[in-house]
Amino acid sequence: NRTHTLWHPEQQRLHHVHLYDSGLLAGIQAQGTPVFVQTGTDLLLEVQEPVVLERLNVLTWRVNDSVNVVKLVYDIETVVSESYKSRAEFSAQNHSLLLKNVQKRDSGVYRASVSGDKEITVAEYSVTVLDPVSGVKLTVKLCSSDSTKVTVICSTEDSLISSTFTCDNQTCSHEGGERAEIITPGASLDVYLENGSVICNHSNQVSSTRDIQKIEDLCVKPIEISGVGFSIYRLKIYVVSIGLVIMMCAVISVHVVEKLKKKKLTTTSPPTILCGEFDH
Repeated sequence: NRTHTLWHPEQQRLHHVHLYDSGLLAGIQAQGTPVFVQTGTDLLLEVQEPVVLERLNVLTWRVNDSVNVVKLVYDIETVVSESYKSRAEFSAQNHSLLLKNVQKRDSGVYRASVSGDKEITVAEYSVTVLDPVSGVKLTVKLCSSDSTKVTVICSTEDSLISSTFTCDNQTCSHEGGERAEIITPGASLDVYLENGSVICNHSNQVSSTRDIQKIEDLCVKPIEISGVGFSIYRLKIYVVSIGLVIMMCAVISVHVVEKLKKKKLTTTSPPTILCGEFDH
C-alpha cells in the first residue's frame, strides 16, 4: 500500500470530445475539502489548524457525523473504534488520521472536531474512493478514399465515443463526434488531436489510460510495387492461390497413380502351368 497523494493530470488538449458524469459526488455531502483516492491505497488526513487540548477536551475523528473513527481524551487516552482497529492509525502528536487500504465503502465526509465548552471543527474532508479506469482502444471506423477524412472510435469495456477529423498534408481539424450511451460514473472519455497524433484518453480523478496513433498511420493503404500494377496484398493472394493449385495437383496425381497400380494388379493373369510338364 502507498499513502495517497492528489492526482493532477498535466496535458494540453487541443481538440477534444469530452464525456463526464456530473453525478460523481451525488452521494457525498457538499462540504469539506474534496479528496479523491484510489482503492487499495492509504489515505492520510491531517488537521487543518494546530490543536492544543486542554483538560477534559476530546478530539474526535468522525465519518458522516455518525460513526466515530478515533477519539483522543486530553492527550492521555486514544480510543480507536472496533471497526477501524485494523485499518486506521492515529497520531497523538499531530492528530492526523491514516486510513489503510481504503475501499469504496470508506467514501464519506471525515471531520475532526475538538469538544469542550463548545465544539470546534479543525479538519473536514469529502473523501471519494474510486477504482482505476480500464484500458482504452483506438480504432478506425471510416476512412475516405483519399484519406483526408477519418472517423475513429475510442472505446473502453463499457463505453465508446467516435470522432471525425478532416486532414490535409500538414494539419487536421476536428469536425465533431458522437457520445457514448454508457460511461463509468466519475470517469471521462476523450478523443483529441495533439502533435499530429490522435489520442484516446480514459481518466478519472485518480488514474488515466490512453491509446495513441499517428494520424498518417490511421488510413494505411496497400504498398504499390514500383512499375507493377498490383499491390502487395494482391501478390499475397496470387502466391496463396498458386500454392493451393500445386497442392491440389499433387493430391490428384497421387490418387491417379494409386488407381493405375490397382488396375494393373487386377488385369494381370497368373502364369498357366501344364500338367504334362510334370510327367517324366
